[in-house]
Amino acid sequence: MEDGESSDGLNGHNYKKLFSEEDSSGDEQPSGSEQEQRQVFVSMVRREPRVKNKVVAYCLAVLAIALLVVDIGLGVFYNKLTTGQRTVMDINSELIKLQTSHKNAIQRRDDAKKELASERNHQKQQKWEMENLVRREKDFKEQLDKVHMEIVALRSHMPVLEEGCRRCLTGWIFMNSMCYYLPFSDTAVRKTWQEARRFCQKYKSDLAVIDNNQKHLAITELINRFQNPSRLIAHSGFWIGLHDTEVEGIWRWLNGRNLDLPFWNDGEPNDLYGEDCAATYPRENPFKAWNDAPCTYHLRWICEMAGKPFEM
Repeated sequence: MEDGESSDGLNGHNYKKLFSEEDSSGDEQPSGSEQEQRQVFVSMVRREPRVKNKVVAYCLAVLAIALLVVDIGLGVFYNKLTTGQRTVMDINSELIKLQTSHKNAIQRRDDAKKELASERNHQKQQKWEMENLVRREKDFKEQLDKVHMEIVALRSHMPVLEEGCRRCLTGWIFMNSMCYYLPFSDTAVRKTWQEARRFCQKYKSDLAVIDNNQKHLAITELINRFQNPSRLIAHSGFWIGLHDTEVEGIWRWLNGRNLDLPFWNDGEPNDLYGEDCAATYPRENPFKAWNDAPCTYHLRWICEMAGKPFEM
């Protein structure tokens, strides 16, 4: 049965029931006001299902609106959630990029540090090499100066050497009518005082006797010209024929004459270590050229012998 028919049947049934009850209540005919009340009541009974339908429709509309609002809210929330997820994904992507950039930057920094350390080591080696070259250049310059000095000294003594070739043995120098031998080379083997004397005696000479100013100044000038500035003064001495081995403090020449014209340095002789033999040294002041020294020291020496007569 359809809804319309059911509803009309129900209303008709109620209507008939109402009229049957009213008829049974009394035999009197209803008045006009009662007739109107019945009509209003019947009208109200007939409008009641329509009101209920409107309420239901209103509720459904409200529910639909609520569902729509909820759906919109869910859509907005989902949209925000999706946007947030995209934002998180973007942040993660940027974070990964930053981590990669940071890793690359650290790698470049480490590579730069290694390159800098290598460059510093290279520069250090270059610096050492430069210092070595400067030192070698300085040594070469000193050797060159020494060679030049020796050349100048030899040239200045050429007349003496030429004269010596006539009056002295080969390698000896002729000065003041005497022949002298002085081992100027730094490679020459140094000797004790006794060893030096035996060397001279082998050539029929003896250690030099320097008993006048002229002889002393000539020999001092000669050894000063051939002095090596880099050598300590203590190692630059030449034995001469002066000693006090017989009587301490009494200095005698090898020809037996006592010393009467000394050329001692300040504070000498002092016999500090049993120093009984005399040596002359290349000093600026020729009148302070002598020191006493232990006869066992190893020094260079000066041999002296008379020159041969000049032959035409």
